[in-house]
Amino acid sequence: MKKKLVSVLLAATLAAGMLAGCAKEKEDTAGTDKKEEKLTKVTLNEVAHSIFYAPMYVAVEEDYFKDEGIDLELVTGFGENILGRDFLCKVRKSTSAPQTEQF
Repeated sequence: MKKKLVSVLLAATLAAGMLAGCAKEKEDTAGTDKKEEKLTKVTLNEVAHSIFYAPMYVAVEEDYFKDEGIDLELVTGFGENILGRDFLCKVRKSTSAPQTEQF
């Protein structure tokens, strides 16, 4: 009996939560009084241009990010850590034991 009551209460809570999420947004009654939103500047570093990022490219072109208040800048990093590689080469060269360079 207790198990059934808990199940019913859980189901009712989930149903109420789903229905609350489907409520309409409040509409602006004036219609023309839209104030300019301040966009949040975000820089996104993608590893490489790839077909896997296609949904993101579409969202950028269709201004989905600006609709959500985000000023997005895409930067391509090409997946290499040149600074780290150069640092490791200098560390290996500075050691007393002879090292073979692997880069």
